[in-house]
Amino acid sequence: MAATLPNAGALAGCKVIDLSRVLGGPYCTQILADHGADVLKIEPPGGDETRGWGPPFLGDTASYFIGVNRNKDGMTLDLSQPAGQELLRHLLADADVLVENFKPGTLEKWGLGYDTLSRDFPALIHCRVSGFGSDGPLGGLPGYDACAQAMCGLMSVNGEADGEATRVGLPVVDMVTGLNAAVAILLALNERVRSGLGQFLDITLYDCALSLLHPHAPNYFYSGKVPGRSGNAHPNIAPYETLPTANGPIFLAVGNNRQFTLLAQVLDTPGLAEDARYATNADRLRNRQALRDDLSALLAGHDAAVLADHLLRCGVPAAAVQTVDQALAHPHTRHRGMVLEQGDYRGVGSPIKLSRTPATLRKLPPALRPTGTAE
Repeated sequence: MAATLPNAGALAGCKVIDLSRVLGGPYCTQILADHGADVLKIEPPGGDETRGWGPPFLGDTASYFIGVNRNKDGMTLDLSQPAGQELLRHLLADADVLVENFKPGTLEKWGLGYDTLSRDFPALIHCRVSGFGSDGPLGGLPGYDACAQAMCGLMSVNGEADGEATRVGLPVVDMVTGLNAAVAILLALNERVRSGLGQFLDITLYDCALSLLHPHAPNYFYSGKVPGRSGNAHPNIAPYETLPTANGPIFLAVGNNRQFTLLAQVLDTPGLAEDARYATNADRLRNRQALRDDLSALLAGHDAAVLADHLLRCGVPAAAVQTVDQALAHPHTRHRGMVLEQGDYRGVGSPIKLSRTPATLRKLPPALRPTGTAE
């Protein structure tokens, strides 16, 4: 890693070659880029396919691509051709990290697999994001977020109790895979300080999807009961779900007896917390439907947003259910710097806040360049 200027970002001087496309890999490298890494996004001649995943578009580029590719320089290369392979090797000569999400075996076919690259560039950290890894019963097969949600049990616990298994309404597996890839890269960079050596990071959608099964996996391990769907209700806590108010749903996330007592006080019904049916969380779980009925009656005359704000300020976790536009326009969203704006560009800010070396918006997502030229 090269010498850096102060306040240039926590990863300033770290050079990343990003061969990844779609979401998991690009989300990872945007995290690194937001914090100062010098990220070169290399696309195939036709570009990352998400450039066309619209509408909406900004110019000729889809919002999907724009959302995960800021702070990167861009280049196109045909890695199936010797000239592209040679140029990639030239770029890797002083790189710290390579991120790619090719189907396992593809880079190996081109003479660019980890065994070869680690011999030529022993300090290089090679991070591969794939569906299932390169070996095992599913090794080498392509992976996709929704399929991972289905295969790894996420859909089976998402949805109404009497409804169908439902995909989580955002690509949670892709995004947590990107997060885990970023964590792995930081771990490997830290270890390299001691050893001077890079290593191969094997991050899969399959593993990351399974890692999200809390508390359902431990519940199954220690009860033997297969978890099912419970709508917005928590399998281990009550009340922990959406409930109706006069003008829309409110989510109550009451995690302990003190919070339940406070809830009863705010609702001007202290006797609710003294009811033997609701004395402990275990009692409230056993009597969940009766509790829901009682709370629904008490909430019927309240405004969801006003009550949620009051409860939260009293120490009871609660929130009105907001739409995406409402969430992005909330004053606290602005206060936290979670909406970035520059010219026509608008994006969600970095949630990773560092006091001395904060994330910055330095570059807008790269335009698609002719093969072999960089932005």
